[in-house]
Amino acid sequence: MPQFLSTTDSDFETRFAALLNMKREDAPDVDHVVADIIADVRDRGDAAVLELTAKFDRLTLTQETLAFTAEEIQDAIAQVPSEERAALELAAERIRAYHLRQMPEDHCWTDADGATLGWRWTPVSAAGLYVPGGLASYPSSVLMNAIPAQVAGVENLVICAPTPDGQVNPLVLLAAYLSGVETVYRIGGAQAVAAMAFGTETIQPVDKITGPGNAFVAAAKRRVFGKVGIDMIAGPSEILVIADSDNDPDWIALDLLSQAEHDESAQSILITDDARFGQAVAAAVEKRLETLERRAIAGASWRDFGAVITVRDLNEAAELSNRVAPEHLELCVDDPEGYSAKIKHAGAIFLGKWTPEAIGDYVGGPNHVLPTARSARFSSGLSVMDFLKRTTLAKMTPGALKAIGPSAETLAQSESLEAHGLSVTARLQRLNEGAGE
Repeated sequence: MPQFLSTTDSDFETRFAALLNMKREDAPDVDHVVADIIADVRDRGDAAVLELTAKFDRLTLTQETLAFTAEEIQDAIAQVPSEERAALELAAERIRAYHLRQMPEDHCWTDADGATLGWRWTPVSAAGLYVPGGLASYPSSVLMNAIPAQVAGVENLVICAPTPDGQVNPLVLLAAYLSGVETVYRIGGAQAVAAMAFGTETIQPVDKITGPGNAFVAAAKRRVFGKVGIDMIAGPSEILVIADSDNDPDWIALDLLSQAEHDESAQSILITDDARFGQAVAAAVEKRLETLERRAIAGASWRDFGAVITVRDLNEAAELSNRVAPEHLELCVDDPEGYSAKIKHAGAIFLGKWTPEAIGDYVGGPNHVLPTARSARFSSGLSVMDFLKRTTLAKMTPGALKAIGPSAETLAQSESLEAHGLSVTARLQRLNEGAGE
């Protein structure tokens, strides 16, 4: 059974703080192992990648077979049932349409002093997308990572998708095809991250690495950050549902289980202003766990990290939600749009009882790569912006330099940066001599 908390309990703050600070990440001390793997790949390139793939994925590859051939990709795509292909095509279309609207505009203007200022956006040149492999591979994650990069204008996109024991998910290759990614390497783990970050004889280095992975992948992304950009270090999935009693308990139970079934370390929380409704939802969860295919995983998550919190009113619910800063937040309340104005911190918000979080995982349009572990307090989900860089622009006319240059001279002197100031002074002196007007 999950924890049951009420804001009217005398020990609520203590228990709620403990809930917030639960250590859910299954993160063994792998950093020293990852450090050795990265060093090996940097030193020996393809040879290290091939040896590590044979060791960890039980798959013997050569330089020529590191990547799927175009024929292999098409053969795999041909195995995808028509219904699944149509569903993935719909998802790709909706995800692309949503992310196209995120593209920012360049801007330029001339201010009152005559200075021309602005900015422009340019994509990173190359991005590497990590996709977990084997049975745990998710074609939806391919779309969510690759399509924003493609929309941003990234010219060189590659995917690393491990194939342990040679096991390939044809849907992953179809998702890559639909996203416009032609190069898919069948490697994974820290060695794949290192190869994308530093390059090998076969694999060209990239500028940014995105995508989820296990503890080894997360540790590798931490270590290569700075050499390349990364999206985030994602932890176990989480959902918070704020629901009043005007909901079907079974619907809410399924929404909670939709994240619990991801991982034994996932967390599902219900906040409601009706204690009896909370009990009804908990009972519905237990009923569903009797038959759910992934009941062992979902049951462990619900038992160890789940919670039902009863509040005095929905204003209090919003306050608690902002403290949780959940990855996924469902607002199953009257006027969810108006209520959402109370929410300051959440990775993604799902408005109303007809919007289950699972729609966002697949076909809604917004990205499902979201901040976890309360990091929604200071970060956002993956978007086109992750693959773009903003470059500022400035142009001074002689008049503009006359107007603002003296202040630059003064500030340079105050910071004891003589050459800074002199670079302005030299130009002002020329203007004072009558040149450049």
